[in-house]
Amino acid sequence: MRRTCGAGISRAGLLRARGGGSPDERALGGWYYWDMQEETARSAIDMFISAFNASDDNYVTALLSQALTSDVVFWGPLGRSEGIAAVERFVLDIRHHPAGTGTMVRCSAVDMPGEWARYQWVFTTPGGGPRLAGTDVVHLRRNLIDQVIVFAGEIDSSTSEPSAS
Repeated sequence: MRRTCGAGISRAGLLRARGGGSPDERALGGWYYWDMQEETARSAIDMFISAFNASDDNYVTALLSQALTSDVVFWGPLGRSEGIAAVERFVLDIRHHPAGTGTMVRCSAVDMPGEWARYQWVFTTPGGGPRLAGTDVVHLRRNLIDQVIVFAGEIDSSTSEPSAS
């Protein structure tokens, strides 16, 4: 079953908005350079997500170590933490959800303007149990994620309107 979430901005739309790409993208081979950056980000992000879906808790650390720097900064629902062990605790908490072991999937393309990337994800539990969706923003350093910012849940559109004073 395919899980979907909201549509993201296209690469073409992003480049139009950015005036045709940054000087680095134009100077370093244009699309080839852009695609290499996105592929590196996509690989690290997908490895990170695979930790949520590991067949056994004992594999989580190894998977995270392939995706994250040892000094990763993680901004999650409970605040800021540092290091792979802190991210592992978060992943294990999600894996041990009271409704059962769920599935985490990336449900959008990876949008990467520069060294930052964003993507959307969805977590579902078995039997139509709780579902959570969100957007993560990550920063990459030497092909690994060194910062993760988790935005979980829907944004209430009524709070985004300016208040009348």
